[in-house]
Amino acid sequence: MRCETWDVPRARAAVLIVAAAGLLTRMLIAANMPGPADVRIFHGFAKAIVRYGPIRIYEQPLPGLPVYNHPPLAGWMLLGLNELSELGIPFGTLIRSPASIADFFCALIVFEIVRRRAFLGAAVACGVGVAVSPVLIATSGYHGNTDAVAITFALAAAHLLVDRKAPLAAGVAAALSISIKFIPVVVIPALFLVALRAGRPAFVRFFAGFAALVALVWGPVLVTVPENLKENVLEYAGGGYRLWGLVRFADMFGLPESFITYIEGDGHFFFVLACVAAGVWLARLRPAQLPAVVAITMSLLLLLSTASALQYLTWAAAGLFVVGFWEGAAYSCLLGLTAVLGYQGRSAVRWSETVLHLGEAGWVVLAVGLGSGIRKILAMRSDPPGRPPVEGTPLMAPRTCQPTGSATN
Repeated sequence: MRCETWDVPRARAAVLIVAAAGLLTRMLIAANMPGPADVRIFHGFAKAIVRYGPIRIYEQPLPGLPVYNHPPLAGWMLLGLNELSELGIPFGTLIRSPASIADFFCALIVFEIVRRRAFLGAAVACGVGVAVSPVLIATSGYHGNTDAVAITFALAAAHLLVDRKAPLAAGVAAALSISIKFIPVVVIPALFLVALRAGRPAFVRFFAGFAALVALVWGPVLVTVPENLKENVLEYAGGGYRLWGLVRFADMFGLPESFITYIEGDGHFFFVLACVAAGVWLARLRPAQLPAVVAITMSLLLLLSTASALQYLTWAAAGLFVVGFWEGAAYSCLLGLTAVLGYQGRSAVRWSETVLHLGEAGWVVLAVGLGSGIRKILAMRSDPPGRPPVEGTPLMAPRTCQPTGSATN
């Protein structure tokens, strides 16, 4: 018996072509559809940043706009996008470009991660899955928040650290992830743990890259308006809508109002700590599987999230393709339908009964995918990646085999 194999350059080219088509699709949506309320909100933020600057923006009341809860790098991004809009490019198209471009690179990163841990056919399927994911097309091409950018940098940090052996670049990528959206902070301890276990030189380079970028981006805001930054960004708990996950189920089953209020408030920090702890535990046991650990940790954050927003579905979309093709495909298809139906209105938060029920089913699919991912990570060997596993359960399905001598086209 012999197994049909892909040629790596051709496999990479195939993913690149589909990712480019996915980027074109997203940009066509961004250029021709108005998008949800967040597009207009971001435009308002950009105008406010032009007036007050990306540092002082945190201390401004911003009448008519929600709280500005984005990390410092997002402010500089909005400032640049506003400058481009002055050249005649619609801001509604521009604000959805970073997430759409991030999806393009994320498809390539997922391909590179998976091909080191499984067979090329599975890697191609997973990279293509990210490129055509209905969840990501909807949240990046139509919604256009910064979640996809943050997730891409988080996965890139893990890939650079354990696969590329580039700790300096990994540290920079990790800092970029939390500087554009703070949610990947839950994976930072796991990244530091694996960098430390890689040896002192690797840890020093990782720390140097991370610290330098954090000092450059966060430093001026921390010095100027630390309390406003803490209140708006570091302590932001999300909206009070009961549309997703634990809060949704608690409300459905009539649990005490005091309990729901608690988990939406101070209690949500315990869920964040649980995600951090899970990531550190898995990274300690299987440091070579760090990209999958990052994927699992971000997916767990979504599972336990007490906030509700359709763009949050991005947190698990690419990562579950790192776990496995079928886990990623099941999540992307079901939650993609949820997102598409949810975006039919003009509001990003008012979900119909159909969307709510799809979200409930999607939460269960996410939970099953997480369980599968944790099981696979624990079954993997802990030595450095570089070839498909020969023991335990691979993160992807094995390639199909054909009898020796059979004809292939």
